[in-house]
Amino acid sequence: MTKKVALSFSGGKDSCLALYQLQEQNIDVACLVTTVWKRNQQTVAHDEKRDRIKDQAESFNIPVHFIETDFDTYKTDFVETLKELKRLFAIDGVAFGDIYLKGHREWGEEVAKEAELKAFYPLWSKKADALDLLREFVLLDFKAEVIKVDATKLPQEWVGRRLDEAFIQAIMQQDVCPMGESGEYHTTVFDGPVFRYHLRD
Repeated sequence: MTKKVALSFSGGKDSCLALYQLQEQNIDVACLVTTVWKRNQQTVAHDEKRDRIKDQAESFNIPVHFIETDFDTYKTDFVETLKELKRLFAIDGVAFGDIYLKGHREWGEEVAKEAELKAFYPLWSKKADALDLLREFVLLDFKAEVIKVDATKLPQEWVGRRLDEAFIQAIMQQDVCPMGESGEYHTTVFDGPVFRYHLRD
């Protein structure tokens, strides 16, 4: 059984909820691993600043390792970093916050296999259960806000919205995944049960 993992960490709701679930299962999250683009040093997909991720990691009291990468070398860079983390922390697995997209899971399982690790998906569930995950996130008293949206799927005005009961009711009226699994929206998290202290007002 997997006992010690690296967590692929974006700074958003999925990876923070995954961290919570792992800790609830008494799985040791030895480190976080975050991919950033070489060209601008911002996180892949979220366009978040490295300093924000560092602040979160410090609040968790978990070290974070950044993978500086680009489209051409993304997979190779990820695998090689996992091999390094395996040596440094004696991890036997790598965890991801993906929920139901099979292609994402297949990619994670492939890079884990190449690094001779087990892939772990603490949030994996059916697409129909995504709303329940969002409700769980809010009920656990995580504090988060939207930092990026796919403007073809959600209004740009949603940037800055807090994830709360009103958000749940609003997202239910949209033709999107409530958890934004297909990139409909991205978030940053600044408080919750995995944080030792609140990061901002």
